Amino acid sequence: MTPDDSVAGTETPDMIRNTLSDSLPTIAAWLPDPVLPFWEAIAEFPLLGALILALTFFVLALIIRVVVFRSLKGLTGLTRTLADDRILNDLRKPVFTTVFFLGLALAVRSAGLPVGTAVIVNLLLSVMIASWMRAALRISTELLCGLERNQRFTLVEPRTIPLFDLSLKLLTILLGSYVLLLVWGINPIGWLASAGIVGIAVGFAAKDTLANLFSGFFIVADAPYKIGDYINLDSGERGKVSAIGLRSTRLLTRADVEITIPNGVIANAKIVNESGGPDLKIRIRIPVGVAYGSDVDLVSRVLCSVGEAHPETCSDPEVRVRLRNFGASSLDFDLLTWIEHPEHRGRITHEILMEVYRTFMREGIEIPYSKHDVYIKSMPSEDTVVTETS
Repeated sequence: MTPDDSVAGTETPDMIRNTLSDSLPTIAAWLPDPVLPFWEAIAEFPLLGALILALTFFVLALIIRVVVFRSLKGLTGLTRTLADDRILNDLRKPVFTTVFFLGLALAVRSAGLPVGTAVIVNLLLSVMIASWMRAALRISTELLCGLERNQRFTLVEPRTIPLFDLSLKLLTILLGSYVLLLVWGINPIGWLASAGIVGIAVGFAAKDTLANLFSGFFIVADAPYKIGDYINLDSGERGKVSAIGLRSTRLLTRADVEITIPNGVIANAKIVNESGGPDLKIRIRIPVGVAYGSDVDLVSRVLCSVGEAHPETCSDPEVRVRLRNFGASSLDFDLLTWIEHPEHRGRITHEILMEVYRTFMREGIEIPYSKHDVYIKSMPSEDTVVTETS
């Protein structure tokens, strides 16, 4: 580290300390004339002056917290949203801490301690910075939730909130850490260079985890599915999306079993989103075979009536029947009907098939099944049978 770097790294904390030191003589300029003799008498006793400074700033912090924030709370109560109330509540502690700890820092500088003054001031400043970092983390979440509820901001949606939330939190932590390093006189440039080398090593060691994280960013941004959708993966998993994280996605199957799939796997998989259309409806196809010689018009009417009679099928789009193929031993029909919820596909298919079979039995419509006819060209003679037996 060069001397210039050392000076650059300590410029900010030195400025803070010099500001605290230079502000002490100007305190007398703020005081009214009747109080000046009292202040000059106190200035001869540094510890007493430090105590008075600390108490003064503590009272000032209390006044700001009680009077100012209560007045602002009355104004925020006039709005319909609760986001401003939560943000104001999150600001109470860092504002109080900043005013009070600034007074403590001035008191420590005026006390003229033989040792430890710089360390105590740095500790007080660090607590102030940490308080603002904590408040910024909470306020960023409140702002995102408020923007998500506001329909004018289409970019902030439930699917993009985790992405923005993580980005804002990382930015807050990085800026706060940078300021803390400056307060303690540490050159952040050298640390950043070291962090880059360590980051390369960590990247190679945790490439799968990083791949899942980056895939999670792309899934949140691209939104091939959202929470509540029913998806099918080419690996065979099917279920309702119960959670989308930055590392993995969780699916809840119809057997009430939760499957956790790494985002890196999903990003490279073929995804069939059954809920990804303009609405949640899904069409189910029920294949039905009837024997050759059946009345195809009757079969169509029967299948349509069965599909329309089920209480959980949709009337719009309407039920349809299609003759698809002349099979090897049957006429192959498809009963096409729409249902409201994809998760009920299996049960509704079962109930419709049961009703189709019962209706076909009543109407005398034959459902073909595999048959094999054996033709014997000639019967063996009795002598041949006896010879083979012996």
